Amino acid sequence: MDTEHTEGAEDAALDAYSRVVTGVAARVLPSVAALAVRTPLGAGAGSAVVIGPDGLLLTSAHVVQGAQDGSAAFGDGTETRFRVVGADPLSDLAVLRAERVTVPPVELGDADRLRIGQLVVAVGNPLGLAGSVTAGVVSGLGRSLPARDGRLTRLIEDVIQTDAALNPGNSGGALADSAGRVVGVNTAVAGYGLGLAVPVNATTRQIIADLTADGRVRRAWLGVAGVPVPLPPEITARTGQRRGLRVVEVVPGSPAGMAGLYLGDVIVAAGGRPVQDGQGLQRLMLGPAIGARLPVTVLRKGAYVDVVAVPTELSR
Repeated sequence: MDTEHTEGAEDAALDAYSRVVTGVAARVLPSVAALAVRTPLGAGAGSAVVIGPDGLLLTSAHVVQGAQDGSAAFGDGTETRFRVVGADPLSDLAVLRAERVTVPPVELGDADRLRIGQLVVAVGNPLGLAGSVTAGVVSGLGRSLPARDGRLTRLIEDVIQTDAALNPGNSGGALADSAGRVVGVNTAVAGYGLGLAVPVNATTRQIIADLTADGRVRRAWLGVAGVPVPLPPEITARTGQRRGLRVVEVVPGSPAGMAGLYLGDVIVAAGGRPVQDGQGLQRLMLGPAIGARLPVTVLRKGAYVDVVAVPTELSR
């Protein structure tokens, strides 16, 4: 009897799992396109997700690198041309506009709410196999992925690690949660049983908005470099913050230098948000920060000091 009960429970759990995955597939799959592009380096392929009612698609920047346009094919048999509105290699995101889209846009979620072990579903077109769906769990959060654009190098922060199977062609496809909300854009196959996705969160929403409006992402520049360091125990006990960012370089004449930041200062907050590492400061350095007052709180010789910096636009 116990064996029958156990088998029945396992069958019920499997059925529930299947219902979630099939539900997500039904909701997201129609809105995922197979992309075909041609560049001076040859033909390429990938995936994209419909994110707007006016033909806006979201994909990975490396999928359309060197291309100005291409074709998108949907599961309902629709095929249409698209043009590249803007691509940002430093976040590995690109926005496209298709001439004709007959499917609804996906709902974008918030990757900052993901938890390790949470079910996720990857939808894309790996190895030319259109409309492929794989499921797995979030196996890691807070990963970093280096990206380069010309002379600039940047870490894509808060990258999602998943064991949902990804293969070439999945790049630009959707990573969705159990409610069918797209929480990531599949970007890389990191190894056997390991995939990475750029998160959909407040930072990437701003990048998407900039690409849609201007075709590029404006970034702010502070002119400071730092390394994470532990905060004194009494500070941690009072604030709950364990780390800060020790300043190891200040560019002469930079916004940081003009604001009065010095070598050895430990940045603990900027713009009213805790700063525990370089990424914490980096996520603030997007278009809206250019020319705006940025309050910065530092620990200097054991005392809190507040300064105000005004970031300038980062030139390439």
